[in-house]
Amino acid sequence: MGTGIAIRTQGLTKVFRTYKKPPGVMGAIRGLLHREYTEMRAVDDVSFTINEGEFVGFLGPNGAGKTTVLKMLSGLVQPTSGEANVLGFIPWERRDEMKRQFALLMGQKNALWWDLPARESLELNRVIYGVERKRFESVVDELSSLLEVTDKLDVMVRELSLGERMKMELIAALLHSPKVLFLDEPTIGLDVTSQKRVREFLKKHNKESGVSILLTSHYMGDIEELCQRVIVIDHGKLFFDGPLSAIVDRFSAHKVLQLTFSQAVDGRFEDFGEVLERSPLSVRLRIVRARVAEVCREAFATWPVSDLAVTEPSVEDVIRQLFDKAPQ
Repeated sequence: MGTGIAIRTQGLTKVFRTYKKPPGVMGAIRGLLHREYTEMRAVDDVSFTINEGEFVGFLGPNGAGKTTVLKMLSGLVQPTSGEANVLGFIPWERRDEMKRQFALLMGQKNALWWDLPARESLELNRVIYGVERKRFESVVDELSSLLEVTDKLDVMVRELSLGERMKMELIAALLHSPKVLFLDEPTIGLDVTSQKRVREFLKKHNKESGVSILLTSHYMGDIEELCQRVIVIDHGKLFFDGPLSAIVDRFSAHKVLQLTFSQAVDGRFEDFGEVLERSPLSVRLRIVRARVAEVCREAFATWPVSDLAVTEPSVEDVIRQLFDKAPQ
C-alpha cells in the first residue's frame, strides 16, 4: 500500500433543486408566473480520506447518496459546496491528465457498444485513452484470461450474458491502468460463480497494482471479502468510517445464543429474546447484550441444555438493522 493520499473530500455537499408543480390548471398558470422549488440534499457535508492502495467499501441503503458521491469524485457532477481532490486533481475540472488515471464502473450502466464485438469495443477504448497497441494486447490477453472470457472477445456485446458483459466492462475500465477505481455495484445480477471470480480478480489486481478502490455493493460478500475498511452513509450523511469489524462492536445491541438440548423441548423462548430458528432439539435466539449472562443461567436452570454457543451477529445483519431503523 502506498503512503500518499489518493482521494480526499472535505464538506462535500450536493443539493438538487426540483420544480414543484402546483395541481390543477390554475396551479399550472400560477407556476408560469412564480415557480416553487424543493431542495433535496443527496450528499450532506461528507468528509473522508483514502490512501493509495486502499480498498474501501462504501455502504448505504438505496438513495443514501453513494452514487452521487462517486459521480462527483469522477467529475460527472459538480458539488453544491465542499471540496474534493483525486490524485491531486479537482474532479469537476475534468482535466485530461486526471481522466487517464481513474475509471468508473457502474454495474447498472453499459459503457461498451452493444452493436460491436467486445474486442472492437475495447479497441475504441484503447484509442480514446491512447493506450499503445502492444500494451493493449497484453492487458486484454491477461485480463480476459484471468476473468475467463477469452473465448467471448469476438462476441457482440448485446449477445453476452450479464456476467460476461460485466467482466468485459471491468477489462475496459482497467485498460489504461488507472490509479483510482470507482466500482458501483460491479457484481449486481451476477451468479455466485461470476461474483466469486470477479472478487478474486479485484483482490489480486488491488494487491499487485496498488490501485485505490472505492466499492459500493449490496452484496455483503463483496465487502467482507475485499474491504477491511468501510465508509457508511445514509440520507447523504456520513455516520461511520472505520474497520469493517468495528461495525458489529459499535452498532449491534444484541448477540446470538445457540442452545442445543439433550431431549426435545417445547419451551416459551420468546420470553428470552427474538427466536431466529427453532427445532425440538435446538433454538437460536437474538439476545440483548446486557442479558446474555442472565439468559444463559436461566436456560441451564430451565431446560436440559447439552451445548451452548454465544456469537456476534453477522455484519450483514447489523447493517440491515441499521438501515431498517433509519428514519425514512
